[in-house]
Amino acid sequence: MAKILMAGGGIGGLATAIAVARQGHRVVVLESRDTFTELGAGIQLGPNAFHALDHLGVGAEVRARAVYIDGLRFMDGTTGELVARMPLTGAYRARFGNPYAVVHRIDVYAPLLAAARLAPGIELRTGTAVRGYQRTPDGVTALLADGGQVHGDALIGADGINSAVRAQLVGDGAPQVSGHTIYRSVIPMAKVPAELRWNTVTLWAGPKWHFVHYPIGGGEYLNLAATRDDGARRAVTAVPTGRDVVLNEFPELGETPRQLLELGEDWRSWVLCDRDPVERWTDGRVVLVGDAAHPMLQYAAQGACQALEDAVVLGRLIGTEAGEFEQRFETFAGERRERTAATQLLARELGRRLYHPAGERAGERNAMLAVLSPEELYRKVEWLHGARVGEDRVTDPPLIGRQELVAH
Repeated sequence: MAKILMAGGGIGGLATAIAVARQGHRVVVLESRDTFTELGAGIQLGPNAFHALDHLGVGAEVRARAVYIDGLRFMDGTTGELVARMPLTGAYRARFGNPYAVVHRIDVYAPLLAAARLAPGIELRTGTAVRGYQRTPDGVTALLADGGQVHGDALIGADGINSAVRAQLVGDGAPQVSGHTIYRSVIPMAKVPAELRWNTVTLWAGPKWHFVHYPIGGGEYLNLAATRDDGARRAVTAVPTGRDVVLNEFPELGETPRQLLELGEDWRSWVLCDRDPVERWTDGRVVLVGDAAHPMLQYAAQGACQALEDAVVLGRLIGTEAGEFEQRFETFAGERRERTAATQLLARELGRRLYHPAGERAGERNAMLAVLSPEELYRKVEWLHGARVGEDRVTDPPLIGRQELVAH
């Protein structure tokens, strides 16, 4: 048995702690916040996420909280035209072995936290921010912001996009600001007209903006997320934003999406950030996972999904014996690096080329999407949605652009 330190107690950190503890190791989760909780609103979970959640033993609990949507719909946000629709029921579920669902972030986090609290090998500590680490002959020492130290046999950095572990390990500076501002609101479904209570993830695409909405909380709430390509250069997080400010950012929005946007209340705004894919995820007995390793924009709806995959793969590779963590962590990074890099770059490209074109380019996009059959759409997402990490069934990312996947 080894003592494994986990920097960060978010979705990725708790999932990885569960997977590692199952191998017989003791895991000490060092969370910077004063309580274990999860901020944010709705997220989407593909079948690959459910395969990972099942492997972690919390799939049933997350399913009980999820909304199983009927399809993904891509709309022209100015004309109201339905451009493309990917059904997510019978044929999709049979193909990928699990549903596609939408949940509030806490509905994924709470089952993971409950499982971690019940696991005999996991110790949860709050108010313990990791600011760096020091390698030692027999392991790793986590250096804490309050001046304290915690020693272990290995350290896993799951401390998010602003990871202190990554800052020391990779040294690539601050996250890359996308220039996109997202405004989020969650409203009671009772406020939504009955004819607009669609059981879908619906995306309205416009010139330099898009608007997404879907039900969460067992269908009791509607999650609203409107994004503007406004050239923002400074990262901000969860800033309270006036309703009039949000409405004025989307003057071209068509009648139906405008009606939904006007229902939003208690808006908050974020400026989206990510990082370039990197080749180095390890430093001896230190390894990165989740957003610390591969932070991505929300546009592929895979951030949490990829963190859950990381947890399962690392749990499988870490083994049951202490020692040889350097080699095991290198094997993990080698197995995960290309897939996550492809997903990071896909998310960027969706924002640049699919969601935000204007004029003639928007018309070309609509024409390209409109002719795709459900079967063709399934083939395009199979490499992402079809992964079954608990069963070692993971499809390689597309060949196109593979040489560009690793920037450093």
